[in-house]
Amino acid sequence: MSILDSVTSVLFVHAHPDDETIGTGGLIAELASRGIRITLVTATRGERGEVVAGPLSALAETAALAQEREHELQRAARILGINEGFWLGEAPARASGLPERRYRDSGMEWIRPGVAGPAPDSQADAFARAPLDEVTADLVAVLQHVHPSLVISYDRTGGYGHPDHVRVHDAALSASRSLAIPYAEIIHSPEADAEWFELDSQLGPVVAALRCHASQLTVDGDFIVHSGGQRDPIRSSIGLRLLYAPSPKSRT
Repeated sequence: MSILDSVTSVLFVHAHPDDETIGTGGLIAELASRGIRITLVTATRGERGEVVAGPLSALAETAALAQEREHELQRAARILGINEGFWLGEAPARASGLPERRYRDSGMEWIRPGVAGPAPDSQADAFARAPLDEVTADLVAVLQHVHPSLVISYDRTGGYGHPDHVRVHDAALSASRSLAIPYAEIIHSPEADAEWFELDSQLGPVVAALRCHASQLTVDGDFIVHSGGQRDPIRSSIGLRLLYAPSPKSRT
């Protein structure tokens, strides 16, 4: 049995542009190749992301960076085969009766190598500071609009501790539970209780989509070089752990 058995549509929930490609690009491309409908909800425009030194450097800490990252996401989404994408806080990913809002990248700081925590200077409109009930209600709205077979997003640590990732996990899991939709969390190395997908065949689309996010990273052979100089191997394979599966009774 596979988590993907009988799945016809998937909603991915990510925190910032480029997370969809870095974290789940291989899986998105694989699902799209199987004819599974893919919807992406992105919580923020990644306004506080550092910019790679080069032609786009002037965008750092300006309003134009958010616009550039929107365009980068659009280009990457086309390559990966994403059918539709929405910004959290804007219809249809906004709770009924609430005025639309733009969630802002909360920023982060490194606590120790590989582990992030909240930025000391996050703004009042930062996504991680938004009420969990409001964020959950926004995700409920888009789930009701899309009716996916499965929701895929981060584990409880957000992968590496970024406060926006953690907020996405908490809200997406809560929204999935409220509507009895299965929720699978992303796992980046094989674990006994997770299903592992070897997706090297999707490396080409992943690399092409990564190159779209030129404000944030560069591709150097088999590695991603982030704006801060960190180097990570490009990964297409991924694991999924089913964190929530509704009982048959709850689906009726």
